[in-house]
Amino acid sequence: MSVYDSIRNAIPPIHPEGHKFIAIFLVATLILGWLFEPLFWIGLVLSVWCALFFRDPQRVTPVVGSYVVSPADGRVSSVAQAVPPRELGLGEEPLLRICVFMNVFNVHVNRAPVTGRVTRIAYRPGKFINAELDKASEDNERNGLVIERPDGRSIGVVQIAGLIARRIVSFVREGESLTAGDRFGLIRFGSRVDVYLPLTATALVSEGQIAIAGETVLADIDGEIKTPFVRVG
Repeated sequence: MSVYDSIRNAIPPIHPEGHKFIAIFLVATLILGWLFEPLFWIGLVLSVWCALFFRDPQRVTPVVGSYVVSPADGRVSSVAQAVPPRELGLGEEPLLRICVFMNVFNVHVNRAPVTGRVTRIAYRPGKFINAELDKASEDNERNGLVIERPDGRSIGVVQIAGLIARRIVSFVREGESLTAGDRFGLIRFGSRVDVYLPLTATALVSEGQIAIAGETVLADIDGEIKTPFVRVG
């Protein structure tokens, strides 16, 4: 393998959603540098950060049907029972909720936690308070998906905008089929994703652990796996 190939393989691809933002950052950097040279270096650092924000690395998803993989890169901020958002239509009783908080340095491309068909997409406008706060699940802007597994059981996945995030992007439509690990959306810039599972599911992560989208196993929906299977990165 050549040096060029090694460098190319070491740099993760950029999601197309980020191309326009990177271009804006670079143009602004050139203009600011022309006006005042020190601003060029500040702009360059911000441009590199913007490129890193939209990176979209390849992931290897476990192919066990009962596994629920993380939909986001970040830190597991909560593993508890909670009533799902009403717009998802998953009932009024508490479900197992696992929350993954993404900071501005995490990969922000979201991936399907299970294989199934998207039966509902529900967007709800709201506030932009700190996504780590529990009340963000109720108050913040969010976009929810319901994915029906081949066995008929449904889970909820909710993208929640945060203090800095101002745009939730969805790549899928109702009726589409997803395979666990498929990309389904993105949030700009820093936020949270919640997964709602039946109470029979067994959580395989705990608060504070680091999750990798499409790879870290958050839970076993059948409740059979008792030993955590977690990739920490």
